[in-house]
Amino acid sequence: MSPEQSPLNDRLANVNKRIQAACDRVGRSPDDVTLVAVSKTWPLTDLQAAVAAGVTDLGENYVQEAVDKVQQWQGPAPVWHFIGPLQSNKTRPVAEHFDWVHSIDRLKIAQRLADQRPDHLPPLNVCIQINISQDPAKAGIAAEALPSFADQIRALPRLRLGGIMAITAADLNESELRRQFKELKSLSDTLIQQHPDATVLSMGMSADFEVAIECGATHVRVGSAIFGQRHYAE
Repeated sequence: MSPEQSPLNDRLANVNKRIQAACDRVGRSPDDVTLVAVSKTWPLTDLQAAVAAGVTDLGENYVQEAVDKVQQWQGPAPVWHFIGPLQSNKTRPVAEHFDWVHSIDRLKIAQRLADQRPDHLPPLNVCIQINISQDPAKAGIAAEALPSFADQIRALPRLRLGGIMAITAADLNESELRRQFKELKSLSDTLIQQHPDATVLSMGMSADFEVAIECGATHVRVGSAIFGQRHYAE
């Protein structure tokens, strides 16, 4: 089977068509939407195939697995996004190997990333995670805490405040999903007034990225719609 006929290429092409269609519905340019292909649990060969097919950004959730992939990478490197929860004892390898961290919700984690970011690398881009559903079981800060927390992040050296990120609940109906995405867009717009460079709005995954784009997402994190259903290790 040639690369042009591979299932991954077909799925990626389909995702890109859906991004285009979602943008068309609301008068946006697809150039304003970054597709982060979520590649956790997938082997390096699949990541390389995705990049060869046009993926520019890869998202990983598990620190050691992700660092192994970064270190083994050959050829033109993608933009590496860490999108999972981050423990304080795992910050150094992330600070040393990633371009983006989407899941900042504690000042301690941000401080450690700032302290551990090597001087020879550009500032680490970070997004503040918002618990938009106010679910105590989910990570993220409360929406009302964003202004003060953003100021604290912005003051740290070797970090660059990129914007905000959120993960909505999996069982929302479309009306509630749109409401939460629109609330996130409003938070993003307000943040940009205080921090004009913090333009990233990272929201939407395989099941809902089209709605997220229609509501203003700049980054969508899509895994299974590109790579297929995951097979987790026992």
